[in-house]
Amino acid sequence: MKRYGNLFEQVRGFEPLRRAALEAAKGKKLKPRVARFLLDLEPEVIALEKELIAHTYRPRPYRTFAVSDPKQRMICAADFRDRVVHHAVCEVLEPIFERSLIGDSYACRKGKGSHAAIHRAQEFMQRFPYYLKLDVRKFFDSVDHGVLKRQLRCKIKDRDFLWLLDVFIDHAVPWAAPGKGIPIGNLTSQHFANFYLHPLDHLIKDDLGVKGYIRYMDDMVLFGDTKPELWQAFSRIAAFLLEVLLLYVKAGSVTTAPVSEGLSFLGFRIYPGVIRLQRSGWRRFRRKVIGQEERFQAGMIFEEKLLRSVTSLLGHVRHANSRNLLASFFAAHQRIDI
Repeated sequence: MKRYGNLFEQVRGFEPLRRAALEAAKGKKLKPRVARFLLDLEPEVIALEKELIAHTYRPRPYRTFAVSDPKQRMICAADFRDRVVHHAVCEVLEPIFERSLIGDSYACRKGKGSHAAIHRAQEFMQRFPYYLKLDVRKFFDSVDHGVLKRQLRCKIKDRDFLWLLDVFIDHAVPWAAPGKGIPIGNLTSQHFANFYLHPLDHLIKDDLGVKGYIRYMDDMVLFGDTKPELWQAFSRIAAFLLEVLLLYVKAGSVTTAPVSEGLSFLGFRIYPGVIRLQRSGWRRFRRKVIGQEERFQAGMIFEEKLLRSVTSLLGHVRHANSRNLLASFFAAHQRIDI
């Protein structure tokens, strides 16, 4: 197994940090903390560079808050200067992790994403008569620091770079158990979490020989010819999660059914011949569109912002067979001209 070195040099220098700052600031330049950092970009970047070289860099405390769309989650928002380092680190990590991931892992990868995962799931539903769906209980809060660090050391031999990765891993999530958890909201966490489950992917594809399998973060779907073969694979998966990755399958998340009954996945209800938006997703779409239109009417946003926002929402919904649904909705909201 190849291990990568000379990585820290690609992160701690002035130019990679400057590029990372500009990347992290995209779409956020009007926020006060971001604007202040960009105003003093050179001294801010030089200060980060010195701290990284001296190994005195420490992340600042998280700003924590709850979101409930589409489900209740606690978010840890890193300070902007820490997000700069996250971007610099992930620029180096991403191609290394990419080489370990299977083709049908779709989260946090260029050219992949939730919409590609949905259409890939439908392809499998046209080839196999049954599916089994599962996910991990409190996945982000349960990632084991020791397991993650060992995985990283199997891929990376640069001690300085590993020190920096350990700094991020050890930056405790306030509500997680000691030695557990990575924060939802960090760019590094998304890549760590996706990488954490890659040994399971290879167990399923290489050892169990499952031809129909798809994963989006910790949401997994297996496709097969019979229910017994899927349940047999599940027993191996549950044991591997517990014994190797120190994770548990989420109670009540395991579903097996004929593909003709449809699969609920990533906000859509997927059938072999049609993809529908789930009711919760449709309600969320309507609420967001109407909310943006009301902000526009109140003078809180410009028309350009309204159109950009609604077009983005439409791009998501149109991955389902939703033409008639959209036509009736916009007929009732004629002030929105899309």
